[in-house]
Amino acid sequence: MTGFATTLATIWRLAIPYFRSEDRWAGRMLLASVIAIELSVVGITVLINQWNARFYNALQDRAWDAFVRELSIFCGLAAAFIVLRVYQLYLNQWLQIRWRRWMTEEYVGRWLGEANHYRMQMLGDAADNPDQRISEDIKQFIELGLFLGVGLLGSIVSLGSFVIILWGLSAEAPLTIGGEIWPIPGYLVWAALFYAAAGTLLTHFVGRKLIALNFNQQRFEADFRFNLVRVRENSEQIALLHGESAESGRLMDRFRRVVENWLQIMTRQKKLTFLTSGYSQVSIIFPFIVVSPAYFAGHLQLGALMQTASAFNSVQSALSFFVDSYVRMTEWRAVIARLAGFEMAIAAARAVTSATPSIAIQQAAEKDVRLDGLDVTLPGGQSIVAADGVTIAPHDQVLITGPSGSGKSTLLRAIAGIWPFGKGKVTVPAGARVMTLPQRPYLPIGTLSAAITYPAEPGAFDDDTLRAALLAVGLPALADRLEEHAHWSRMLSLGEQQRLGIARALLHAPDYLLLDEATASLDEPAEAALYTLLHERLPGATIVSIGHRSTLAAFHKRRLTLTREGEYYRVTAAALTPAA
Repeated sequence: MTGFATTLATIWRLAIPYFRSEDRWAGRMLLASVIAIELSVVGITVLINQWNARFYNALQDRAWDAFVRELSIFCGLAAAFIVLRVYQLYLNQWLQIRWRRWMTEEYVGRWLGEANHYRMQMLGDAADNPDQRISEDIKQFIELGLFLGVGLLGSIVSLGSFVIILWGLSAEAPLTIGGEIWPIPGYLVWAALFYAAAGTLLTHFVGRKLIALNFNQQRFEADFRFNLVRVRENSEQIALLHGESAESGRLMDRFRRVVENWLQIMTRQKKLTFLTSGYSQVSIIFPFIVVSPAYFAGHLQLGALMQTASAFNSVQSALSFFVDSYVRMTEWRAVIARLAGFEMAIAAARAVTSATPSIAIQQAAEKDVRLDGLDVTLPGGQSIVAADGVTIAPHDQVLITGPSGSGKSTLLRAIAGIWPFGKGKVTVPAGARVMTLPQRPYLPIGTLSAAITYPAEPGAFDDDTLRAALLAVGLPALADRLEEHAHWSRMLSLGEQQRLGIARALLHAPDYLLLDEATASLDEPAEAALYTLLHERLPGATIVSIGHRSTLAAFHKRRLTLTREGEYYRVTAAALTPAA
């Protein structure tokens, strides 16, 4: 019961925000319409149950006029039933897509907001495969939730309606055993309850392991798909290293988990299907077995027999909702657990920024960037870089150097505000525009113009400006391909990608430009030409670079050196020859 209550609380937490959102009125009206139609369908089912008695009595009495009248009534009820079901499906799907659109926007915003996606990876990314959780799990949460929720409501209303009918029919068709009447009030209701309860208990006993199996199946499928994408994204490196055999083994190892878990699901579902199929088949004749002694004893007509069987089946079906929907419930339970885990991972990533201790990013009116009492650590708490009283002045050009693995890139991430692990304070000028260029720039799939202008929206710069930037960074061959749609990270060499990164900096003209080995794949003359270009085109920018080449010193005024002190590195400042 504790687990059940926790699951209900989780469902409420996941579902209720949409019905309190800006789209709440449309969502509430659509949900109310779907529920109203479900209740109307139950009402029609009650009318059809009553029609059963009149129709089969007309057949037994060979009453032609009554037979024709009942056929006409049935046509009207059937037409109403069909129309209601069609519009229930239509409105249900309409609600699904609106709800899914809102949840997707909400989850994407929370995942990408404030670099949460990056911190989640740094913390170990307990919520594996966020792509699946946003694309598949949200869809299934809404789809299965509406199916099960509306179905459960319909079953409850149907149960209440037909229990009353079945209780009354129990008096008309008393329990008859061996020609003797046993006066048990509402015995048909108790028989339906016993039958459904037995089926429910057996179904849960046989199928409860499907919850964990379905959860794992979704995880293994997503992991396999993710690694297929990684192979596609890194096909060049794999081909150069002749790593196809290793990748094939790795992929098949992950697929083996998919197969093994699926075989367990098959075995469990086979047992469950034996039970549910047998349960469904027996339920067809079970009411006739219970009522037929009274019928053959002459206590009721054929119409009453058919009405009783129909009412019994309606009660049994309502009580058997759990049995019939058990597989979907296990799938939904797994989806709920995955979405809840995703929310917890996002919350944990957000909490890092407000945890104590953490690196505080403060904005101030001063134009300097200051590092005070800064202790940059790994997520586990191990110190890697310390800096205190370090200042980066406006229009400065600073080169950060140190041994490989000393934490230079991590220090740059702390200055950029995306690395919260540690303590101390980074003070940055209020309203300053900061751009960081990594060694491998991110180029979104799309047109070349969109790749260059990122993160600005496509069209933020006119074509002439883009062409001029491409020519300036030494990519004249791309100047006439602005509208070409491609996967540019795979089409261009790393050196060409780094030139595009510099073009992006020229377009956005940031106040602070942080270069993390952003020209390391270029030869020294090309690198010198690009740094000269940055100094000419961005004279007001503060440039902070990470690099290992000695030639970079000519383009910077100061050096920040990471020197080992015990288990970590300390930042010390020194002057360089001014840039030419």
